Amino acid sequence: MTNASSTLTSSVNPISVQPTSNVSPIKGVLFDLDGTLADTAPDLIQALNLSLNDFGFPKQSISSMRSAASHGSLALVNAAQPDLPSEQKTAIQKRLLTHYHHINGDNTEIFDGLDAVLSLLDSKNIPYGVVTNKAARFARPLLDSLQLTQRMRTIISGDSTFNAKPHTAPMWLAAQQMGCAPHTILYLGDAERDLIAAQNANMIGAVALWGYISQDDLPNNWPAKHYFEAGKCLEKWLAEQL
Repeated sequence: MTNASSTLTSSVNPISVQPTSNVSPIKGVLFDLDGTLADTAPDLIQALNLSLNDFGFPKQSISSMRSAASHGSLALVNAAQPDLPSEQKTAIQKRLLTHYHHINGDNTEIFDGLDAVLSLLDSKNIPYGVVTNKAARFARPLLDSLQLTQRMRTIISGDSTFNAKPHTAPMWLAAQQMGCAPHTILYLGDAERDLIAAQNANMIGAVALWGYISQDDLPNNWPAKHYFEAGKCLEKWLAEQL
């Protein structure tokens, strides 16, 4: 099984294949990583708190920072200390990433029900993978620790192409590596940019409602085709489709 290269790609074109009648429209499945496939908030927020402590700021609770975990390290710093000068936020962010490098995966687990989803996809020979804005130096070791790397047909990180989501480049690169036409791929995410990326790439967008969605988010307004409350709901739906 071939995994994605982390080489930068300047442009990616989608595979053009017309749908076939009487055949399941789902030929591949892609997941966002943080807040969709894996519950990475405990490690990210621990790294944030270690960094905040280094700079003399109080630690934050997981519950208060959880919704920011889907939006990257700087979003976590902004949520924890919104009034700091940008230079100080950047320094805290850099220290956060240093701490995260050492604890990445220690307390991260796949969300409930998704093991069964992946097993179903394996049993049906449906290729799957990840498209994340997380840098490869963090995404790949994390997937290794979750023992998912060898099961995935593609792993596209935030630095695998010159443009991250919601740009089409990482989405189409994943489609190429899975050998699937974009319109036959289900893409699951927990942030608006994920669904915009799916729409831009002509994929079937679905919202992972179990993810890091804040009270201020309006997922019903995102350009999604499907909404899933939990992994078991996704598994049931896929079993009917495949």
